[in-house]
This record gives sequence, structure tokens and C-alpha cells, in this order.
Amino acid sequence: MTKQFKASNNHRKLTAAGVLVAMGVVYGDIGTSPLYVMKAIVGDNGGLSAVSENFIIGAVSLIFWTLTILTTVKYVMIALNADNHGEGGIFSLYTLVRKSGKYLIIPAMIGGAALLADGVLTPAVTVTTAIEGLRGIPLFFDKFGMNQNIIVWITLVIILILFSVQRFGTDAVGKAFGPIMFLWFSFLGLMGLINFSQDWTVIRALNPYYAIELLFSSENHLGIFILGNVFLATTGAEALYSDLGHVGKKNIRFSWPYVKICLLLNYLGQAAWILESKGNPAIEGIESLNPFFQMIPESFTLFSVIFATLAAVIASQALISGSFTLVSEAIKLKLLPRMRIIYPGTNIGQMYIPVLNLILWLACSAIVIGFRTSSHMEAAYGLSITVTMLMTTVLLMFFLKQRGMPKLFVYLITLFFASIETVFFVSSIAKFFHGGYVAVGIALLILAIMTIWEWGNLIKEKTSDTVPIRDYIDQLDRLRDDQGIPYYQTNVVFMTPDLISDEIGRAVMYSILDKRPKRAKVYWFVNVEVTDEPFTKEYSIDMMGTDFIVQVQLYLGFRVSQEVNVYLRQIVHDLMKEGRLPKQPQKYTITPGREVGDFQFILIREELSKVTELKKWDRQVMQMKLAIKKMTILPENWFGLEYSDVKYESVPLIIGTTRKTHLIERKHEELE
Repeated sequence: MTKQFKASNNHRKLTAAGVLVAMGVVYGDIGTSPLYVMKAIVGDNGGLSAVSENFIIGAVSLIFWTLTILTTVKYVMIALNADNHGEGGIFSLYTLVRKSGKYLIIPAMIGGAALLADGVLTPAVTVTTAIEGLRGIPLFFDKFGMNQNIIVWITLVIILILFSVQRFGTDAVGKAFGPIMFLWFSFLGLMGLINFSQDWTVIRALNPYYAIELLFSSENHLGIFILGNVFLATTGAEALYSDLGHVGKKNIRFSWPYVKICLLLNYLGQAAWILESKGNPAIEGIESLNPFFQMIPESFTLFSVIFATLAAVIASQALISGSFTLVSEAIKLKLLPRMRIIYPGTNIGQMYIPVLNLILWLACSAIVIGFRTSSHMEAAYGLSITVTMLMTTVLLMFFLKQRGMPKLFVYLITLFFASIETVFFVSSIAKFFHGGYVAVGIALLILAIMTIWEWGNLIKEKTSDTVPIRDYIDQLDRLRDDQGIPYYQTNVVFMTPDLISDEIGRAVMYSILDKRPKRAKVYWFVNVEVTDEPFTKEYSIDMMGTDFIVQVQLYLGFRVSQEVNVYLRQIVHDLMKEGRLPKQPQKYTITPGREVGDFQFILIREELSKVTELKKWDRQVMQMKLAIKKMTILPENWFGLEYSDVKYESVPLIIGTTRKTHLIERKHEELE
């Protein structure tokens, strides 16, 4: 029997409000790219005095076609179709295609780790770049000059505030994100148009000829590696897919053209300003010149810095929220250890993970302190997201094949995107020793934890020791009627990680019958299975022909909190209402007419047995997994049992074969 809990409806229609929300949630990262893309391209090519007209036109052409091919075609037109019941992102995509092969967990893990690494770098890069714009204000420059310390301190304070407010939820602030970002994009477009109108000829940058010419031009000192900076213009493209569940594909597709036009106008405006300013010694002598702030009229400088900082904070907020969602999904897919998750907002989509928030804040602050300037941070930025895009392309190939697309078309389109992204990846590798190692290091650390967790799961699955519950029905029946043993509890509930058909872990049955006979009226065996769908809330029951054994299988979506005590409360009432479970009237209670008895939840704490024979690496992996497990959230908090009667029991985890002992008995006469 399977029943459905009340589930969320996450499908979004095209509405004006939805379009505004998309502006605030989806485009924060890509919307702050104009702050640093042209700055990085010009700076790494020797500065304003070293770039030519053809170079600038070619650079904008590369930006335009990168946005068109990767963002518009790959993500807006193709990836948004790969929605998992309204949800997007690399883990949602993985759950859609994982039946195609167990090895697909590898690109999912690599892509997820790289995306989390990007979440660490984005707040540091965007906020620092925005604050550096203060130097364009004469009063600020006269007082502090090029002193970077004041920039670092202001950035650190803003980042501290940003991460501190996460615990309170962002419902109220979130409602303002959309209108603010709409105004931000309008501001980008207007400032770009003002400068673009001074030189309409830069419109020729839309011709791909100039992009290709620049890659092979001697004026391009970086050669193909210039693409590492160009790629910064589309780092937020993955967010269009990851945030699909927040706003819906229709709202993203409707709002993207306006966003892209505003971005393009700004890049064209920066190009026109650069061409006009070339040869001006006063401008060419500016240290760490940023065309974005320089092209803005002086009277608007302070306003633009405040606006840019606000946009950077919104972009960072979107990345932080995305990191929380990504980690939550990875936990429920058993790719990361359990962590405490709090829902401070009014919906399940808004969550707060304290330990992750602390780690992100410390990492962001360390990057700001270590790299100090946005120019140095840009070297670390972009490398990790190219990896995520490549992994998304791999998974999209399997999705398109599942959808029945012609194989030749699927392979050609995969080769097309993979080739482009590989070129971007290779060009970004040049940044490795200039700061890219930070992104790689963070991603590898996250990937290592995921690998330990997944490897440990596979080791345990291959050698799991289970017993059929049906073989012990008679013993459980006699135990519950044995007057010589006092009642342990009315209802004893075992949370079982392994529940295959009617089989459970041997440790569970050992706990009931051998360790200390647990006499109860009803024995519950509960297992939670995370489904491929995000918001599933279903359960199935098998009572094995009895009224004292209840095997519960909960089917919960990977974005649903696992509040087991709440769900059991409903199941108990359902079974009693149907007459399948005897009522349990309570003699002593503060609730008149209470018909449900007391519950105790038994949670098994595993410790690797010393008598287990495992391969050297398998043993190391299991020991690392159990060590990490001890540092993470208690199972009672994960399953929503904080206020329930919970007991832990330690049992030896025996995996594989048991090591034999070889003791020899000494005879009595030998002892004499």
C-alpha cells in the first residue's frame, strides 16, 4: 500500500512577479560580470596604451558569441528542458540520467564540487571589484589614494554582514532583489548606450570574424589564453539552470533577452569608451583601470559604486543560497555527510546550513585577505565553473539520448559544446599558478569528501549483512507476550539504513532479541528512500500479516526535509483508522482520550570492527568515513527526532570476511 503525503507544487507560470524574481535570483552572477571582464582583458594585455581598436572589437565579439553559444543556446534553449519536476542543477540532472550507468555519479560529483568552489570565490571577487570603484570618487581618492587596506576592510565587513544575516532568512530582502536587479540591468544598458552612442561603429563586434581574428592576432599577447578572461562574462550561466526550481523555465526564457541586451550594450559602451580614451595620458596612467567605472559620468560615480555593491551582494546571496541547496541535495543523494539544516523562511526552498555558512565565510574572507585585489582574485575565478559546465554537458548527452533524440545529433551537439568548453578550460588552466590553484584546491577537497562517502557506501552495500524479518515473527510475537520481561516501550522504532524487501540489518534484530530483549506492543522498521523527484512525499506499509510489526518505507524527494516523527504520527493514525493497528489507550496522559502509546527511536551507531578483513584502501576509506560521520550532525537531528525519546546503541560494523583467530590451548600438565 502506498499513500501520498501533501506535497509542494513547484511548477511556475509566466508572470510579471516571476520575471522579477528571476532577475533577482538567477542573474546576479552574470549581471556583475561587466564590473571586471573588460578590466581583466585590457589589464592582462598590457593596459589601455597597449590595446588596439581591432583588439577591443575582437574582445567584445568574443564576449558576445560566448554569451550566445554557452548561455543562450546551451542553457536557455537546451538545459532548461532537462527539468526534474521543475527542479534544475547538476544533481537534479544526475537523478534524471543515473539509470543510464553507475559511472555517471563521477561527472555529477566533479561538477557539484566545482560549483561549490565557485560559490566561495564569487562573493570575494564581486564585492571587492565593486568597492574598488570608490577610487573613482575624488574625495575618497584624495584621502586614501591607492591604499588597498581600506578596500579590504570594507569588503570584509560587507562579507561578514552578508553571511551573518543568512540565519535569519532572506524572505523580506529577497522580495526586493528582483526590482533592484531589474534597475541594475537597466542602469547597465543605459550607461552602455550613452557611451555606445558616441561610436556606433563598435556594433561590428557582433560579427564573429573579429572574434576569430583576435584569437590568432599578434596584438593578442595572451593568444588562446585570452579566453580565460572572456569566460568570466558567462560564469553565471550555470545559475540559469541551477535556479530553475526557484522561478521556472518560462520566466527565465522570457527575462533573458532583456538581460542579454543590457549586458551587450554595456560591453559595447565600454569598448566605445576605451577607443575614445586611447592616447589620453591622464587616463592611461590610472593604476588598475576599470573601464566600467571610468565610463560613468563623474556625478554618478558614488551612485554607481553603491549600486554595484548592492548588485554584488545580491549575486553573492544567490550563490550562497545555491550552495545551501546544492549541499542539501548532495546529502540526500548520500554524496555528503549529514549536516544540520534550518528553514528560516516560509518555504522549503529557503534553507540555512550553519556549518556550511561558517566554512564559506571563512574561505571568502581568507581569499580577500590573501589576494587583496580583484585583479589577483580574477586569476582564481572561472577555472572551476568551466569544469562544472563540462560535466553538465556530459550528463546532458545522456538526457538527450533518453529523450529519444537521434544519436548523431546528440553526439554532434555534445562534441560542439564540449570542444568549446574544453578550449575555455585549457585557457583557464593558465591561471592555475596565478591563483587558480585556490579554486582547484577547494574543489578537490569537496570532491575528496564526496568520494570517501560514495566509496564507503559502495563497500557497505557490497557486503551488507541482512536477515529476513519474517524469520523472526514468531520470536517477536512470543517476546511481546512474555510477562516475565517488563515492557521496554509501547512502540519501538528502528531507523534502518538498509531495507531490502523484508530484510533488515542483522544488527537491528540483534538489538531486539540478543543485546537486551525489547518487549513492545509494536515493532516499527522505518527506512527513508530519497527519490529522483524533488518533492515526493509518499510511504508504503508492510505489516506481514500481523498487527505488531510495521515496516515503513518513506519515499521523500531530495529536497524534502526528513521529519520522520511528523510522518509517523500521520501513519499511526491512518493505520488505526483503517483498523490495521490496535489502538493504544493511555491510562496516564495530559491528552484526554489519547489512543497512541509512547515511542522510542533506536539509532544504531556503527564502529568498524577490528576483526573485519578488508583491503587496505577499503579499510582506510571506511575509517575516514566513520571519523567524518562523528563530526557531523546527529542522526536524531537529521530525522527530526530532537524532541523524541531516542536511544543510541553501538554495534560493530563487520564488513567482508571476519578474521579467524588461531589460539592454541595449553594443557594443564604444560602449565606445571
